[in-house]
Amino acid sequence: MARFFILLAILTAAAAQATAQAASLGFDSNEYPGDASLAKLHQTFAYTGYWLNNPPGASRNPWAGHRAAVESAGFGFLVVFNGRLYAQLKTVANAKRFGTSDAQAATATAQREGFAKGTIIFLDQEQGGRMLPEQQAYIYAWVDGVIAAGFRAGVYCSGMPATDDGNVVTAEDIRAHAAGREISYWVTNDACPPAPGCAFPPHPPSPAQSGVGFAEVWQFAQSPQRKDVAGHCSNYDRDGNCYAPSGAASRFFVDVNAAKSPDPSHGRSH
Repeated sequence: MARFFILLAILTAAAAQATAQAASLGFDSNEYPGDASLAKLHQTFAYTGYWLNNPPGASRNPWAGHRAAVESAGFGFLVVFNGRLYAQLKTVANAKRFGTSDAQAATATAQREGFAKGTIIFLDQEQGGRMLPEQQAYIYAWVDGVIAAGFRAGVYCSGMPATDDGNVVTAEDIRAHAAGREISYWVTNDACPPAPGCAFPPHPPSPAQSGVGFAEVWQFAQSPQRKDVAGHCSNYDRDGNCYAPSGAASRFFVDVNAAKSPDPSHGRSH
């Protein structure tokens, strides 16, 4: 009998560990799919990106005001704020001011959209390689401001070696200079391997398989396909985009992610 209970304990622990390590599939997109498409998309995806300000290159934010509909459809969240590019920062002093003011904008909008304090807000850091002093000043001022407002901070950034910058991995560079700040990392690496291409696996890969062991989220497919990086990846459409599975939405192209949690920002109502 004792052996039975020991074996049961081992199997239970193994099952718990497997569950803890299981990854969840999600998508992000600059475009909002529409309330009517959410239920079908949720058949494939556990969570979605949710922009707090205008996505890169956009003149408006199509996600604004849709949080309740997204949560009602069963989705978890990757809450994201579009950060500034290096050319906008000019000086370290300016960068710190921008970081602080953008953190205030991000947290105020998050609260207005209905996200509770404690939600992780990811700063979209589009430029990769080694972060210059102005970029560091901006990122860490933003992180400090988000944390001071009662939220948690994350950064979306490259998880790939920058071949033109000494093979520096942006996520590792930001973490190395964070001076102990608690930051969650959402990394992108769409090169195959390790990425599976435009795929929607029922058992998604672990974020650590991105090559960044501390990543909590891994974006492994982008739309449009980056030919210089993901040219060897399969299943992208002829037009270069990665479309959600047939029936999930009408020709809705997405970026695809694997995360440690079905609600990576912990943004659902509790």
